[in-house]
Amino acid sequence: MLQAIELSKRYEDGHLALDSLNLEIKPGEIFFLLGANGAGKTTTINLFLNFIDPTSGMLTINGIDVVKQPLLTKKYVSFVSENVMLYGNFSARQNLDFFANLGGKTNLTRKDYYNVMRSVGLQEDAFEKKLKTFSKGMRQKVGLAIAILKDADNVILDEPTSGLDPKSASELMQILANLRNKGKSILMCTHDIFRAKTVADRVGIMKEGRLVMLRNREEFLQDDLEKIYLHYMQEAIMFDDANLKS
Repeated sequence: MLQAIELSKRYEDGHLALDSLNLEIKPGEIFFLLGANGAGKTTTINLFLNFIDPTSGMLTINGIDVVKQPLLTKKYVSFVSENVMLYGNFSARQNLDFFANLGGKTNLTRKDYYNVMRSVGLQEDAFEKKLKTFSKGMRQKVGLAIAILKDADNVILDEPTSGLDPKSASELMQILANLRNKGKSILMCTHDIFRAKTVADRVGIMKEGRLVMLRNREEFLQDDLEKIYLHYMQEAIMFDDANLKS
């Protein structure tokens, strides 16, 4: 389970990036966090991963304080970023092997690696090719395969459909649904409203560091999620224009 309690982050320049966020993603739940650039989504991810410290409030992963026990909490969370940073001179299989060993999984076989790469839709002729020859979408699939191999209780994804073709994005949503069925807590930060309507159990919209809307699946399907999202985004654009003119 992922939990944020009255979580705030103010940067050194005085910018309040996150303002009293309360959020809980339970086991077996896919939560989509939507919002414009600068809304606070990436700050939320960085705080959960202990890349930065909160100004106030608390974060827990499986009930463990992220700030007090950062190394322990990392055992229980996998992260897939928008721009997956892997080793270009390694093959896809070698990257999986490296990160699996780094995570303490030393008994996996070539067959295990091939099976997980198949499960994320990576073509078989790419399994032993170097990553520097891969497209962005192919690298995303390798990053997701690494996250699946870790088998953590919680999965955090930052714009994972960026760079994926429609077929690959659809396959990714099915993979997330499978992970949910295994009891994983999944937090996905994205602009992809269509995918939210496809698989999300709950959706939140962030604006100026605040969680301004929270809906379960029945509510956001009934209320027209796209219209709600565009309403908040239009307000954000008008706010930015007003600041530029002042």
